[in-house]
Amino acid sequence: MGTFVTALLASTFATAAWAQGLGRVHFETSCTPQAQEKFDRGLAMVHSFFYPDSIQVFTEAATADTQCAIAYWGIAISSRPNPLILPLTAAALKNGWEAVEKGKAIGAKTERERDWLNAIEVYYKDFDKVDQTKRGLAYEKAMEALMQKYPDDPEAAVFYALALNETALHSDKTFANQLKAGTILEKVEAKLPEHPGVLHYLIHTYDYPTLAQRGLDAANRYAEVAPASQHAQHMPSHTYSMLGMWTQSVASNTKSLALAEAQAAKLWPGAAHPGQPHHLDFMEYALLQMGQEGPAKQLRDESNAIKKLGFDYLASYTALAAVPARFALERQAWTEAAVLEPRGSQFPQAEAITYFARAMGSARSGDLAAAERDVAKLKELHAALDNASQSYWANQVEIQMLAASAWIAQSKGERETSVKLMRTAADLEDDSEKHIAMENRLYPMRELLGDLLLQQQQPGAALTEYETSLVSAPNRLRGLYGAATAAKAINQPEKAARYYRKLAEMTKDADTDRLEISEAKASLMQQ
Repeated sequence: MGTFVTALLASTFATAAWAQGLGRVHFETSCTPQAQEKFDRGLAMVHSFFYPDSIQVFTEAATADTQCAIAYWGIAISSRPNPLILPLTAAALKNGWEAVEKGKAIGAKTERERDWLNAIEVYYKDFDKVDQTKRGLAYEKAMEALMQKYPDDPEAAVFYALALNETALHSDKTFANQLKAGTILEKVEAKLPEHPGVLHYLIHTYDYPTLAQRGLDAANRYAEVAPASQHAQHMPSHTYSMLGMWTQSVASNTKSLALAEAQAAKLWPGAAHPGQPHHLDFMEYALLQMGQEGPAKQLRDESNAIKKLGFDYLASYTALAAVPARFALERQAWTEAAVLEPRGSQFPQAEAITYFARAMGSARSGDLAAAERDVAKLKELHAALDNASQSYWANQVEIQMLAASAWIAQSKGERETSVKLMRTAADLEDDSEKHIAMENRLYPMRELLGDLLLQQQQPGAALTEYETSLVSAPNRLRGLYGAATAAKAINQPEKAARYYRKLAEMTKDADTDRLEISEAKASLMQQ
């Protein structure tokens, strides 16, 4: 164990950050003791994306010691509300760059502090001329160099791991960056098990269906390590939702929602916390899988009632669109889906969620003209995203266009065309990963392909698609029901019973008599 880590584990490591319920962190600075205490608290906040409070705390550190240049690194790193949701606003980038300039004007007192300021400078320099991708990659390289220069500095390792997640490609199915980040974080975790950033970034690192199980230990511990952070209470649900652990997801977000509301009351009276819709969306998704439609409807109404946010945030608007869309689509309430009202936000990818749900609703309820109008709107949104160089989101809208068009073709009796379109949508979705700004696929495309094949009386082919979908989206009510129905249709009673049993267990506290749930219960009674 290096001398730097040994020092961290000494008495100086029992910082104010831990006393504030934010986890254990310490970054040795050349600042006064008062500023040092503020710095450590701000650092713990940053590691839980505690925005904008962390900016305030680092500002207090700079005020406590006017020569504490490294405090401005803290302000700069804190100016990113969530560095995994890009692009940042021009205002955030400007705030970060101005903090870097102030820190460098004061002048770092040590070589290490100067190196940290130089690294974050790379992230913000020429933000108005150089695109986010190039600056992000340059920052990743700067953090790698910093970690190599200071191999005993856990913060360098942790922030480098975060930078690897920031630059990870959603199309990279080898998860090269994520696996590299995971190795780094797990080494730090072995020495600093209560470091909030380590646990937080491990959850993000493994926030993919094929990796999620690796993040479960961090998910189970993060909320306990940082109980004062609303984000720390929410983050475990990323893993829980990925693994189909619906009860745990609801519990996690119930806690985070309470903390978010308290923070909003303090910072933005009369407005909702920007994270609140995201928490509601996780809860909505989980409740619907368990057949608890009463609470799900209440959350839908609560989400629809949000008219003002503390600040505009992509993940807020995708969630505000997703909550009512999920409530209709998961219940197969097609006429309800067809009349959903778009929010009219500045984010095309959020608007597309509503138009996709509308198109599906209209196609499934027989209003093909309305469905085609909504697909035309999706094409406009796709073009807007493409023109804005947001290729990931443009691809996601293309998937929605294909799926909606598939069901329009099905309603027209164009069976081969519908399967071709739906399979293309499913394959494209499988080739990309979900985005942190839209956790939990709105509706798994491969499961929708199963629905389509089942409707075309191809239960064997449908079962294959359902079972494939359940691997990446386990314990979905509609997925389990589809698999059970298809298995029953091809005379595989044992497999059908297994899926019905799982569905019945998952919905044991359901408050609805939906067909899927009643069939599952009836199946169990016949065994």
